[in-house]
Amino acid sequence: MAQLPRFRRRDLLLSLLATTTLSACQRGGSRSNQSGNPFVRSSQEFLLINGAGSTFAAPLYLRWFSDYRQVDPQLEINYQPVGSAAGIRQFIDNTLDFAASDVAISDAEIAEVKRGVVMIPMTAGSITIGYNLPGVPSGLKLSRSVLVDIFRGRITAWRDPRILALNPDLEIPDLPIDVCYRSDGSGTTDTFTRHLNAIDPSWGAEIGVGMSLEWPVGIGVKGNEGMSAQMLLSEGVIGYVEFVYARDLNLTVAALENQAGQYILPTLESAAIALSEVELPENLRAFIPDPVGIDAYPIVTYSWILTYRQYPNPAMAEALRAVLSWGLTEGQALAEELGYLPLEQSVVERGLAALEQIQV
Repeated sequence: MAQLPRFRRRDLLLSLLATTTLSACQRGGSRSNQSGNPFVRSSQEFLLINGAGSTFAAPLYLRWFSDYRQVDPQLEINYQPVGSAAGIRQFIDNTLDFAASDVAISDAEIAEVKRGVVMIPMTAGSITIGYNLPGVPSGLKLSRSVLVDIFRGRITAWRDPRILALNPDLEIPDLPIDVCYRSDGSGTTDTFTRHLNAIDPSWGAEIGVGMSLEWPVGIGVKGNEGMSAQMLLSEGVIGYVEFVYARDLNLTVAALENQAGQYILPTLESAAIALSEVELPENLRAFIPDPVGIDAYPIVTYSWILTYRQYPNPAMAEALRAVLSWGLTEGQALAEELGYLPLEQSVVERGLAALEQIQV
């Protein structure tokens, strides 16, 4: 499959900065469906599928659903990147055909869904700590304790002695630290706060861990796209944002101290090392709050798509099995191209097996 040029990836992210109502409804060129293709529906009637949720994985899902029109021109998937919490809520309320979340749905939430839930890990990625400091390139070192204390509001200036001691070779400007956090319910926030709590358990006890919480300091912005825009526009800002947005928008990002005491920049390689430590349980729900590998980047997560176990429309069930099977197999090459972690074959196989639970 042809590689998406870097400028086109940047254009996609810039469009996400402008709106959170993108849908994957671009019409790709059609081609004849081949008999026996497991990614093609038996029916060729037009079908619209509606989904919503994760902004973390939105660039990948939008690309997948657009490209899939070349496999099945009569299937249109409208995906709205509204945040993981909103996606899960709409899914529970039965107003969507599927949802996407960077936090695996909880047992309590599953109990609310009368039609049952199928949870499929589709991709994975890392969360970067981005900042806007004139003259300071990527690689600013932030220790574990400094990271926590910045987001607690205990360190309020960039020339704080603890930051200067970690970065003696950098000319750090005399600016106040402006913390940004996600104002919407966010799987990115959940993953980030799990890591802060792993560093310092008092974080969870005093502030909380989850998709939405009362932050002790800072200003709230909506979506990974809103966080990226804030970092691009405002000097002194620090925040947390998915790797793809940071990479393709040229945000400056920190080197974080991992559990082994090494300062690691976010890369596909360092994130893959962290993800390799995880063995998914039977329910395919796993968290990686503080990987131990010496070269592991410390903040990584899977991203899941949630479907119902039962669909009253057989064509809907068949279509979802087809397109998600395509994403788990053919689509994994696009995941790596766009800056996400392709799934290991064992995870792909378990995801494909989970799709068989989607019935009518």
